[in-house]
Amino acid sequence: MRAAHSRLLALACVVSANVQAIDLAHIRLPPGFRIEIYADDVPNARQMARGADGVLYVGTRSAGAVYAVVDADGDYRADAVKRIAHGLNMPSGVAWRNGSLYVAEVQRVLRFDDIGSRLDDPPSPVVVTDDLPHDRHHGWKSIDFGPDGWLYVPVGAPCNVCLRDPPYATIQRMQADGSARETWVQGVRNSVGFAWHPDTGEMWFTDNGRDMLGDDRPSCELNRVTQQGQHFGFPYVHGGDVPDPGYSVPADAPDFTPPALKLGAHIAPLGVLFYTGQQFPAAYRGSMLIAEHGSWNRSEPVGYRLVHVTLNGSEVERQEVFASGWLRNEQVSGRPVDLEQLPDGSVLVSDDEAGAIYRIRYQATDD
Repeated sequence: MRAAHSRLLALACVVSANVQAIDLAHIRLPPGFRIEIYADDVPNARQMARGADGVLYVGTRSAGAVYAVVDADGDYRADAVKRIAHGLNMPSGVAWRNGSLYVAEVQRVLRFDDIGSRLDDPPSPVVVTDDLPHDRHHGWKSIDFGPDGWLYVPVGAPCNVCLRDPPYATIQRMQADGSARETWVQGVRNSVGFAWHPDTGEMWFTDNGRDMLGDDRPSCELNRVTQQGQHFGFPYVHGGDVPDPGYSVPADAPDFTPPALKLGAHIAPLGVLFYTGQQFPAAYRGSMLIAEHGSWNRSEPVGYRLVHVTLNGSEVERQEVFASGWLRNEQVSGRPVDLEQLPDGSVLVSDDEAGAIYRIRYQATDD
């Protein structure tokens, strides 16, 4: 794969339902890739989950709503965006299983049964669990079912940096009915994205590094889970090698697992996708795409892009920029959040700044 990036010229401004222009002409991708709007009226679009019938469900953080995005004619452009729930407490996380949509609020997980046939008359949700912490600081969640059938639910630290007992600063897991909840891994400041390796079944997750230690440290993390109970260092050590000035490592602390990859300070990594499709070139198969939401407290902004991470077995080989252009001259036009692979091998990207879903496809020759 060539490292050079090409400017996309064919895409012009498209007016969204939010009465703002979504301009993709400045988004840069590797040669052969194209980006286009899949839906442009999904306010504060966060995590995505695709139902068995092809409906795309999208959670939100600030909008308090959950949306169903319908592409009825299969032309890879939404025909309708339906609000199926509202008035919820940061319902950022969504997951699909056995005909039901699971939605994570700050303090609870809900389940909407048979939602695909009731988009215009959504059912009342079933409460799966309601005993999660109520803290809104790092309280929004990204959820998913693992290959083992358990539902994985991160619980962030309710602070920039502090010491709290579990379930804070952990990834929890539970059965689909909410029972048997337990700590999966700990020492995790705020994970808002994870995925499982398609061959090994190991979980890989992003973690947002602490703030207020300067522009360039500590690094945000990409982590690999090899066994339950691992501790990834928070709040004692950040990015694998930056001791926290306020917390000394106790004598009885477990060994800390260093990050598989340092992603960079303040880039706010969120969604993770292992690419398993056939549409992208072979170099992408089995590799990762990561959404960098972007910095908020750095003197010069960073992030606001997608990166491509290749592996050699279970070891990270390299990372490189895959999609950029949402940050230009320190002006932000979009903030990538989550990624979802479609059956044809193209990839959807949610953007909570623009309230949009993009589709990235590969075509070796020009249209």
